[in-house]
Amino acid sequence: MQSSEQPPEIFDRRRRGAMRQRAYQNAANAFLWQYIAQEMKERLALVSRELKDVLFIGPISTFASEILGERACAIYIADIVHPTFPPMVKADEDRLPHEPHSFDLVISAGILDSVNDLPGALIQIRHILKPDGLFLGHMFGAGSLATLKSRMVAAEAPVATSHIHPQIDLKSAADLLSRAGFKLPVADSDTLAIRYGDWRTLVRDIRDAGIGNALAGSRRYLGRTYLERLDREWLKGADHSGRCEEQFVHLFLSGWSPSENQPKPARRGSGEVSLSSILRPADKS
Repeated sequence: MQSSEQPPEIFDRRRRGAMRQRAYQNAANAFLWQYIAQEMKERLALVSRELKDVLFIGPISTFASEILGERACAIYIADIVHPTFPPMVKADEDRLPHEPHSFDLVISAGILDSVNDLPGALIQIRHILKPDGLFLGHMFGAGSLATLKSRMVAAEAPVATSHIHPQIDLKSAADLLSRAGFKLPVADSDTLAIRYGDWRTLVRDIRDAGIGNALAGSRRYLGRTYLERLDREWLKGADHSGRCEEQFVHLFLSGWSPSENQPKPARRGSGEVSLSSILRPADKS
């Protein structure tokens, strides 16, 4: 399923693996993962059809039972970390080893914004879905961690370094779903705002969730006084209680694999009433 022309490796796969291991250790108690899992549960509750084979990609598998509820499904897991039990396979999101038409449902959450080949990953997910199979996805979108980014830039002035990888916006996410060939694609967003009294607590939450900076390349030394400068910049933007508000922008994606049984647009010209006749001005007597 891999393209002969691979995109550049923007993200370091080994760093992503290390971050993912930490996410597995803390996901059950991390509020970000709990929030994502609850949203996935609510979205899946709207789907009434039978699901026999379900694939979870990434740490969201920690909440598989909670998301699926009483549904009797065969659960499979794919991730970049080493397998811990037989149903789990070690695989990158853009290098899935599964056969076409294997799953009724694929859920991938919290990790898609740092995939090297996101369009390729979405296409592969569509391929491994059965006809009329459902994909539920999530990623952190543009606008996430805006406060931390701005404080870090100010603390590093006049030279800035990328500490948090860029994310895509809602429109781009919706376009990717369509380009990947999903039918009835839907993309929506939600913003979770948290007030922090210390940037260190925010950074710890990010690391525990396994969503930190996975960009490839070396890290620039910021100097001995960098942390002190960051402390000052954080306090400059704090409110009267000494807290700063940070935002986590959640993009939720859904789409169906093509099927002959899906509703199709009406054939052009098949309508009984002409649009032009409706729009034509009425005759005046």
